[in-house]
Amino acid sequence: MHDIRAIRENPQAFDAAMARRGLSGVSSEILAIDEARRAKITAAETAQADRNAASKDVGAAKARGDNAEFDRLRALVADKKDEIARLEDEARVEDERLRDILLGLPNLPYPDVPDGRDETENVEVHKWGEVPTFDFAPKEHYDIAGVKPGMDFETAAKLSGSRFVLLRGAVARVHRALAQMMLDIHTTEHGLTETMTPVLVRDEAMVGTNQLPKFAEDSYQTREGMWLIPTSEVTLTNTVRDSFVDADRLPIRMTAHTQCFRSEAGSAGKDTAGMLRQHQFEKVEMVTICTPETSEDEHARMRGCAEAILERLGLAYRTVVLCTGDMGFGARRTYDIEVWLPGQDTYREISSVSTCGDFQARRMNARVRDADGKPQFVHTLNGSGLAVGRCLIAVLENGQTEDGGVILPEGLHPWLGGKTRIAPDGRLA
Repeated sequence: MHDIRAIRENPQAFDAAMARRGLSGVSSEILAIDEARRAKITAAETAQADRNAASKDVGAAKARGDNAEFDRLRALVADKKDEIARLEDEARVEDERLRDILLGLPNLPYPDVPDGRDETENVEVHKWGEVPTFDFAPKEHYDIAGVKPGMDFETAAKLSGSRFVLLRGAVARVHRALAQMMLDIHTTEHGLTETMTPVLVRDEAMVGTNQLPKFAEDSYQTREGMWLIPTSEVTLTNTVRDSFVDADRLPIRMTAHTQCFRSEAGSAGKDTAGMLRQHQFEKVEMVTICTPETSEDEHARMRGCAEAILERLGLAYRTVVLCTGDMGFGARRTYDIEVWLPGQDTYREISSVSTCGDFQARRMNARVRDADGKPQFVHTLNGSGLAVGRCLIAVLENGQTEDGGVILPEGLHPWLGGKTRIAPDGRLA
């Protein structure tokens, strides 16, 4: 959420930043509502002062036997009470209008974020690994012979509908090993604290990490009003909600492996084949809570943590910085890490690593005291480290052999009990 004081002080700068997000003239409505709200508050305070003064005079009028003045002042006190209640109600309405508008506005991009309309204008900043070549036409993951016995979409559809998958045997084992590998590397080598979180949360947690109110249709809600998390960014980030964080604890670096749930309301017709885009999936998430002074270093560090997993697996990837038109709602800057998928002959996103500045912290009211003891909002960052299902796809497609088997990455072998491949008949060997 945005700082109304900053908008008041420099509406031109705010509008210029919002224009980069495709929104124009935003500050005028915000400032009009803010002015009306503050006018109501000032009027209520004036009425309260008048009421207090009249209340004092009531006793004096009665003491001197001035019944007419006593009755007038008593009526004035009652009228002022009603006026104060009305003005406070009107101010509350304006405050809610202002909050609703601010909650619906995206974060301001950092100056170094490239301008652009969509993903075609993202800028590549790093590339690693050699794109593999094959002596045959590589297949997509779901068409590889050795994968088919362990990746069952038909049974999943009977159970749950489209965009679900049931994994069995070797494929399920590799999927589990990938998640375990990510957690172990992040905790033992990257210094992240492993965390097990709920997957059901209240409204305020979703508001805190900007899934609500704007993206309600993209998530699942239970009949009791709880939300299934679209990512453990929600739970990890909200661990500091409504709190003053001890500066000595920062940075707080966390990781969690959870089920994630997305309705994919805005992706009709996209990636319907295979398990690239599912309603239920697993992700190893990374979240950092830090001071404003360290958030830039933390963003680079977190990106490196995600890239390191792909390098350990020997998977070719590229990293792009998203342009303003492709960047997520809550981000000030986002790096997308895209892994090479031979079956599609292209790079596809496997991780987004974003820095949000104090945007989420304002929504959560999460603060820290600076060196002078002055309260300031913390900065929050999040990133996939990695999306487990998409990593599985990359491992299967990049390791496929002409006979329908899959050679598994050497870096994954320690988490597979020494197994090195999926045989063409689907066995882990």
